[in-house]
Amino acid sequence: MKVVVQVKLLPTPVQAAALEATVLACNEAATWASSVAFERDVKHNFALREHAYGEVKARWGLGAQAAQHVIKKTCDAYTTLKANLKAGNLGRPGSKRYRKATEKPVTFRPESAQPYDDRMLSCQITERRISIWTVCGRVKDVAFTASTEQLAMLALYRRGESDLVCRDGMWFLSATCEVPEAELNTDAVDFLGIDLGIVNIATTSDGEIMDGRELNRVRVRERTLRAKLQRKNTPSSKRRLKKRRRKEARRARDINHKIAKHVVAEAERTGRGIALEELTGIRERVRLRKPQRATHASWSFAQLGAFIAYKARRAGVPVVYVDPAYTSRTCAECGHVDKANRVSQAWFACRSCGLVDHADRNGSRNIRARAWELWRRGAESTAPAPPPRQWGGAGRKRSITASDARSAIPAALATSS
Repeated sequence: MKVVVQVKLLPTPVQAAALEATVLACNEAATWASSVAFERDVKHNFALREHAYGEVKARWGLGAQAAQHVIKKTCDAYTTLKANLKAGNLGRPGSKRYRKATEKPVTFRPESAQPYDDRMLSCQITERRISIWTVCGRVKDVAFTASTEQLAMLALYRRGESDLVCRDGMWFLSATCEVPEAELNTDAVDFLGIDLGIVNIATTSDGEIMDGRELNRVRVRERTLRAKLQRKNTPSSKRRLKKRRRKEARRARDINHKIAKHVVAEAERTGRGIALEELTGIRERVRLRKPQRATHASWSFAQLGAFIAYKARRAGVPVVYVDPAYTSRTCAECGHVDKANRVSQAWFACRSCGLVDHADRNGSRNIRARAWELWRRGAESTAPAPPPRQWGGAGRKRSITASDARSAIPAALATSS
């Protein structure tokens, strides 16, 4: 499987100037090649080379490999645009957004990433140095910093292209590594159900809750600060906005990495698979009040799901995606489905059997049961019988009975359940 390892470069001022000149020249050339591809309707790699290769080399002083990568980057951009149009990500044909994307050529930001191959880039892992091609000639002994794990992955598994990226005045190298996958555990004895949410980022069927309230508070604070700075519209407010623009995303990504690592480690330790909800298209399906839209739009469930999936592949843990329909309204004990079962955001009270539980934990148990059913159907001859549902036991939270919850939920709801 492919894993991207990002290391931070520590160039001297002279080296940084050469890298900046290279990125600017390559992106100017890519924008020009894009206009040629658009005007002549030639958007395939080898066909576009006939029209743009010589001009790109001569006009911007690029080497042969750099010129080919510029043209390939341009064609890849049109391939991505075509896929987004086909998937409907840019609206319906004829809409304003659709026309804006199709009626003019693709352009590249001056600081867009530039791909490198092994002919243009070489790494000395132990010395933590790289040698890289630039428009000013070959620049050697560019220092970089990385963790011990990253250095090991670069030494053992680096393959293919690496991208040179400039972000907020800092230089990074994103290297592609081909990491071998662990053998898939086809004898999973059970599944760890994961219910994804906004208030609680993830809740497992074991009863463990990864709270998201602190992250949501930070998001609200950052959103309020952004609005104030945008209203001021002064040079200092713009500098501060630029400085803070990725802070929230970095925090959310760090939290998602930690949650994914913990979930996969727990599933691997106990010999279980992981059950996730298939939430594709949920933004289009759900209707929200205006105050809820920003919070829902900030929900990074897709990122967390992707992190869990690739970490599980590396560990050999099977991942099963299930239909999330009615998992929040279904009783995990008796299977009764009723909208009234969902008492509040936090509580679930079954109108049939009287079960009272944390709503997200009840949902995660339903996800676990659906995943086991799908797994059993797919491997009926080898899959063991599903274990009995247990409420107590070592490492599990004690079940919440109706009598326990009477003090936590309104008396009327407790009597009605």
